[in-house]
Amino acid sequence: MANIREVDRLKELLLELGRRRPLRDPLSSGNELELVGPQLHTLVWLGHDGPLTMGELARRLGVSEKGFTGVADRMEDAGYCQRERDTEDRRVVRLRLTTLGEELFARSAARLDKRLGFLLDALPAPDRDALFRILVRLGDHLERLATGLPANVTPISKHSNRRKR
Repeated sequence: MANIREVDRLKELLLELGRRRPLRDPLSSGNELELVGPQLHTLVWLGHDGPLTMGELARRLGVSEKGFTGVADRMEDAGYCQRERDTEDRRVVRLRLTTLGEELFARSAARLDKRLGFLLDALPAPDRDALFRILVRLGDHLERLATGLPANVTPISKHSNRRKR
């Protein structure tokens, strides 16, 4: 288990990085796109994973379903998304990208790739490999916590999933 010194060290390192360059969100750190924060994250999730329920999107953004409704309303009003009811259970509402939303996602994905490439360029190949291993390990840990798997069971990693249509 991490001790307080390790937690403090990680916090200080992240704060120091943030003092040099905004790290909050590689997508939101410019004015080139029309959307902000939660709207951009919604665009990214829908662009990568296809239509998702309002509840799932709210969970991924860390907001209540009621709070997410406003995000969905603004994106729908702007023409980027469309709500659709599940054919088997009309209570289930999914949000999906429109053609305009798909175009905006393509632009934002290219922008994110460029920004992430800039960050990766700061690391030599062995450090990149270590970073990827660490991120997979953290993802597996979070998956075990979410699904109740024991620590000695490795979840099936989802990091290689491609967009579902």
